[in-house]
Amino acid sequence: MNQRETGVSGEEQAAEYLAAHGMRIVARNYRTRQGEIDIVGYHNGYLVFVEVKYRSAKTMGSASEAVDIRKQRRICRTADHYRCMHRIGDDCPVRYDVVAIQESELEWIQNAFCHHYR
Repeated sequence: MNQRETGVSGEEQAAEYLAAHGMRIVARNYRTRQGEIDIVGYHNGYLVFVEVKYRSAKTMGSASEAVDIRKQRRICRTADHYRCMHRIGDDCPVRYDVVAIQESELEWIQNAFCHHYR
């Protein structure tokens, strides 16, 4: 499997897991010029933006560590765009989660980071 196929497979696995645990998924692979968000959904009253990271082995570091501050800022800018385009007001609580898949283990990190303002 090439990297793209592996990424798609990981995102599919994450989406199935999240849906099975109560998330209502409303968008996948939301792309803008600012960046991309893998999964957008609603869970426990929150609008949730989910980044999926896959690592086949720990030699490249943990999957969750791959969501660095630069990536977080890009996700937040893209989330702002999503909220604007879908007319979602500031009164809607937002959460940023990470699904880390490593060595066939899936970890859902809820509220993994706070919103980064420009």
